[in-house]
Amino acid sequence: MNDDALRNLIRTIPDYPKPGILFRDITTLLKDGDGWGEVVDRLVTRYGRSGITAVAGIEARGFILGGAVAAGLGAGFIPIRKRGKLPAAVESLDYQLEYGSDRVEVHRDAVDAGQRVLLVDDLIATGGTAVAARDLLRGLGAVVVEAAFVIELPALSGRVRLEATGTPVHSLLAFDGH
Repeated sequence: MNDDALRNLIRTIPDYPKPGILFRDITTLLKDGDGWGEVVDRLVTRYGRSGITAVAGIEARGFILGGAVAAGLGAGFIPIRKRGKLPAAVESLDYQLEYGSDRVEVHRDAVDAGQRVLLVDDLIATGGTAVAARDLLRGLGAVVVEAAFVIELPALSGRVRLEATGTPVHSLLAFDGH
C-alpha cells in the first residue's frame, strides 16, 4: 500500500477540539485491516534490528500503535499516561500543547537505566507531548532511540522541537495545515 492510499484512510475533522484545528483521526485507518497492518509492518521493519527493548506509547492512540509495534518487535511496552491514571509511584511532567496544557506520567519502575526505547504516538504537531514523554523517559535513564509517528504536521514544527532535544524523528505521513 502506498502513502497516498494510507493518507486516504485518515479522516480530517475540522474545528476539533477547537476552531481552527484540523484534527487528523486515525480511527478510520485502524478499522482498515490492510492499512493498519501496513503501518505496523513499516514500523516493525524499520526498528527490527535496532536493539530496542521497549516501546513507549503516549495515551491514548499511542497505546494502540505502541502495543502493536512492541509485540512485532518482541519488546516490552511502557504506557505514558495522562494525570492520575497510574496506581504506583510516578514521575510526571506538565507541558503545553497547541490547545491548552496537560501532564504526562510514567511509573518510576517502568524503565531500566540504559534501556533502548522507541517512543511512539499517532501524530506529532507542536511536539509538546512528545518532548514531555521523552524527558520523562530520559529522566528515568532510558535511551530514547527515536520517536515515531504515523502523522506529522510539519507546519507546527514538532519535529524541529523534538530533534532539538537530540531525539531523531520518523513519521510515515505528513499533512499540510494544523
